[in-house]
Amino acid sequence: MKKILLVEDEPGIRVGILAYLQDLGYATCDAADGEQALACFREQCPDLVLCDLRLPGMDGLDLLSRIREQAPETPVIVVSGANRMSDAVEALKRGAWDYISKPIMDLEILDGALRRCLERARLMQENRAYQQHLERTNSELAEALAQLREDGAAARLLQRGLLPPARAGIGPWRFCRRIHTSSYLSGDFVDFFAIDDHRTGFYMADVSGHGAASAMVTAMLKALFERYRTSAGAALLSAPERLLDRLNQDFCRFPIDKYLTLFYGVLDAREDMLLYASAGQFPYPLLLIGEQAQALTGHEQPLGLFEEIRYRCHRQPLPRHFQLLLVSDGILELIPHDHQRGGFERLRERVVAAGADIDALGRAFHLDETASLPDDISFLTLSREAGA
Repeated sequence: MKKILLVEDEPGIRVGILAYLQDLGYATCDAADGEQALACFREQCPDLVLCDLRLPGMDGLDLLSRIREQAPETPVIVVSGANRMSDAVEALKRGAWDYISKPIMDLEILDGALRRCLERARLMQENRAYQQHLERTNSELAEALAQLREDGAAARLLQRGLLPPARAGIGPWRFCRRIHTSSYLSGDFVDFFAIDDHRTGFYMADVSGHGAASAMVTAMLKALFERYRTSAGAALLSAPERLLDRLNQDFCRFPIDKYLTLFYGVLDAREDMLLYASAGQFPYPLLLIGEQAQALTGHEQPLGLFEEIRYRCHRQPLPRHFQLLLVSDGILELIPHDHQRGGFERLRERVVAAGADIDALGRAFHLDETASLPDDISFLTLSREAGA
């Protein structure tokens, strides 16, 4: 219950407004002058102050200044006579959040002002808490990055430890992943996880650049997903477009000179449906059904560039037998192509020939642990378990 401090020297008006505030469901405290108001403010810590500007002794403007010094984020609404607009203007200059003309003929005007100011205060408080959380996260990530630079071998082991198993089953789904790095640390990342008893999430991300800085962003990404799991749960993780909106907002607020492409999908075993959203993922994921390879198109801008972007969710029915392949854009560096047939079409042909088998694709592109690569290359495949 929000508490409001009413400062009004006229007893009749004070009693009437207090009764109205209590009818609205607010807790109240009151004072008849500025000194009483300051004492009450310190003791009661109200969520909002409603103050008449004409008070005996310390006037409302001085009281406003004192409150702003002690608690600058506490909203103050001033009440000013209709012929005292200069006082109201001065109060707004000193930090009042709103003003109401006296006499208050329509109490709904007061109700509306209270709601607006309390909602604004709530949003400011949430934003402050979120910024503090981001600052703590940035501090932790800065320490993690320093550690990565100090000990590259340990950093690579750490990054590998963040990855899921190379082959794993979740419910009826079978996942395989493989990452080839162009440097000691990778800017590519994949993961898959159970959301609830019938939905499974997975994603592939490709951070701009590579090396330690890009690897740090993949660690941030993993940490954000873990945070979303604990704070928002299935409601967020099962909605690809909302998840990408949230990730984009968070990465836009991080002070990093990086962006990333990301494809996020949700497998629904009950509906035999794939829900997905894409933030600049290319090559497009390929859905193999028989001898056909369908590109899952429809994607928006990468994450971390423009905070106002909103992502869309796409639905893809899944047949009994299928394979889905995600591969990062480093693969296109290894595919010769011409103007008539681009790298993606050549990739599609090779995928159809290899059946989206990670090991077969690795051999086709001569990807081994000693290969010198111009860019990171990652594969993630999924299919339905035999007999599922």
